Amino acid sequence: MSASKVYFTDMHTTSSINLPQKLERLIRKAGMLDEIDFKNKYAAIKIHFGEAGNLAFLRPNYAKVVVDLVKEAGGKAFLTDCNTLYVGSRKNALDHLDTAYLNGFSPFSTGCHVIIADGLKGTDEAIVPIDGEYIKEAKIGRAVMDADIFISLTHFKGHESTGFGGALKNIGMGCGSRAGKMEQHNAGKPHVEEETCIGCGQCKKQCAHDAITIENRKSYINHDKCVGCGRCIGVCPVDAVVTDLDEANDILNKKIAEYSLAVLKDRPCFHISLVVDVSPNCDCHSENDIPIVPNIGMFASFDPVALDQACADAVNKQCIVDGSILSKMPHEHHDHFTDTHPDTNWKVCLEHAEKIGIGKREYELITV
Repeated sequence: MSASKVYFTDMHTTSSINLPQKLERLIRKAGMLDEIDFKNKYAAIKIHFGEAGNLAFLRPNYAKVVVDLVKEAGGKAFLTDCNTLYVGSRKNALDHLDTAYLNGFSPFSTGCHVIIADGLKGTDEAIVPIDGEYIKEAKIGRAVMDADIFISLTHFKGHESTGFGGALKNIGMGCGSRAGKMEQHNAGKPHVEEETCIGCGQCKKQCAHDAITIENRKSYINHDKCVGCGRCIGVCPVDAVVTDLDEANDILNKKIAEYSLAVLKDRPCFHISLVVDVSPNCDCHSENDIPIVPNIGMFASFDPVALDQACADAVNKQCIVDGSILSKMPHEHHDHFTDTHPDTNWKVCLEHAEKIGIGKREYELITV
């Protein structure tokens, strides 16, 4: 089998071409408009809007380039993401939209609307059978699955649990509903922090399995009845329902690959990753540290596995930014991501993704 094609352009500009124009040229050269029929079809553009306080997320100018190309081809584009499992500025659709607008992702700046794919409280999901090694039925934000075409637009950066956050992380974890994220992140089930709980009963009302009781104005979750759906997390007004985030990192990476398969199968897909502002941690943080390597460029491919491999290889060829977190770590692994987060092994995700047929790690890099 031939290697997958990954297209690349660097971040250098001239008086005749700027960065949005370079991204447009890259996407055209990579064949998105040639290979996908967008006419009168809904195109979900999956992006991370950035946690409030984080400034490493992709600028909305890049999203507008993709939106404009979809619209040029007759498609109906929308930007999307799912609500978060953790407590933050994107745990429900209203806060999530506020954060997206705060960070510049409005219809006026991007040319399209934002739809939070799993609804108001993270419970609007589609069940997608995949019969994977770890996941049998993936729980994906409904708006993502309702789309005819799927496009990932990814900020490629480090990640404290998976090594890096690339296209597969953006797709698999990012498109999971709250219950989907719960399934990927946790070996166990949520519990209630008694000192925080006010006994309001909202969690009990949401539980479809009669797993929650209230005693002495405190909620209690019976894990024998709990199915780990995570709905109680979204409705708690004081964030007393929490998870352990205790799944082993290697299994987490494999679950991300299987969730990615659920999102990508049986429809046209295209993937873009920008290796800029390569922060050591995820954009889910409400802060960002200085990049661990210099800005590299933009990559695009129909194969998300090859895309992630190409981006990782490009980062590992770079000199380390002096003063970054990576510069202060022991360099024992000869890998920038594992050196930054020694308990991670990003290769597991790509190996599993290749095994289950999402794509190939072998790639041909074509410079545009």
